Amino acid sequence: MDQLDEKIITILKGDGRASNAGIAREVGVSEGTVRRRLKRLVKEDYIQIVAIPDATKLGFESQALIGIQVQPDKIEEVANSLSDLSEVNWVAMTTGTFDIFAWATLRTAEALGLFLRHQVGTIDGVRRSETFVNLDNTRGQSASI
Repeated sequence: MDQLDEKIITILKGDGRASNAGIAREVGVSEGTVRRRLKRLVKEDYIQIVAIPDATKLGFESQALIGIQVQPDKIEEVANSLSDLSEVNWVAMTTGTFDIFAWATLRTAEALGLFLRHQVGTIDGVRRSETFVNLDNTRGQSASI
């Protein structure tokens, strides 16, 4: 990956629907170059092209980051179990106070409570969890390269 790839990625982070022609004009290369670069970046898993829905507009009013402490020999099993839950958007194994963080999206606060007690809390190996409820994500910015 070089500076041109980084510029292309930065443009797409700002506007995921930017056209190849528009990107080419902005970075000063041909449209074919941008097309080939994007194809390679996707193929080699440097980037993924995905749609990120606005959960609130879709009726999901409860979003939360869940920090989970796990028995040391069960971290991967718990992460896999969490990944299989439809309410979970992503899972990360981490260092620090929590072994795993998971982002969950549910329709109501009540549904979040039930999810935590009856699904997350019953996974074999989960010792403790702490939930951080999202209040507002309108100010979120993507990390720069």
